[in-house]
Amino acid sequence: MSAGDDSRFAPEWLELRERADAAARAPGLLRPLRTWLSGRAVAQDRGLVIRDLGCGTGSMGRWLAVRLPGPQHWILHDHDAALLARAECRLPASARDGSPVTATAEHGDLARLTADALVGTSLVTASALLDLLTADEVRALAAACAGAGCPALLALSVAGRVELTPSDPLDAEIGAAFNDHQRRTDRGRRLLGPDAVAAATDAFERHGAMVHVQPSPWRLGGPEDALTAEWLRGWVGAACAQRPDLAPRAAPYLRERLSACAVGELSVMVQHTDLLALPQPLPGSG
Repeated sequence: MSAGDDSRFAPEWLELRERADAAARAPGLLRPLRTWLSGRAVAQDRGLVIRDLGCGTGSMGRWLAVRLPGPQHWILHDHDAALLARAECRLPASARDGSPVTATAEHGDLARLTADALVGTSLVTASALLDLLTADEVRALAAACAGAGCPALLALSVAGRVELTPSDPLDAEIGAAFNDHQRRTDRGRRLLGPDAVAAATDAFERHGAMVHVQPSPWRLGGPEDALTAEWLRGWVGAACAQRPDLAPRAAPYLRERLSACAVGELSVMVQHTDLLALPQPLPGSG
């Protein structure tokens, strides 16, 4: 979920959402992930090799590195060199058990991540990325992970459901227009938006992976007032971009919602989903 088309990758937006992201990510997926990783031999001098796709400022690494044991080397991928520089220098220095954590940055197109490129990778991760991909890109990601035999932890994909309290008759109409905007065709790419988790589940399962999904909702309001206000502007703005006819009604709606937010009288639950795909051994390979 972004603050709007022009700002969804802005450092200010990524920093603003980091605390809500950390609180929302599904910790229940870490147990099966740790079990899977512990069952694989890891070279003691190398440890885990984790690739973070579309890493932004590195919030996924800051959340996950301290929750996994053992030495870790993070390879941070993003198309924005400035964001990569921020992420690389802000990764935690130590893992859950005090083992060292290191990082390098790779600037470029995620489409180049083939199975061959992922050889030696222990885990692929991404946060708030899956819903920005196309069906073909999701299938390619699943195929690459399957070919390299590495799991994928894909967090905070939009689920297409938003609950505002108190409610307003226009909530549902704006929400539907926003979801259509998330599924738009952008520069010739048909984005998956809220359909991303279902598409990814199917893609990974077709390669024999065991897929776990858990909800990871943002709960906004109170101390998250700044994030709530920025999210509201982006949510309504995207809905109006998709359906310009909403604008005359959306303008007073947004003013009223922002006023309620400013005095602590608005709470919002933005539903997301986390997905963990674990490769299963081929028959006869164990």
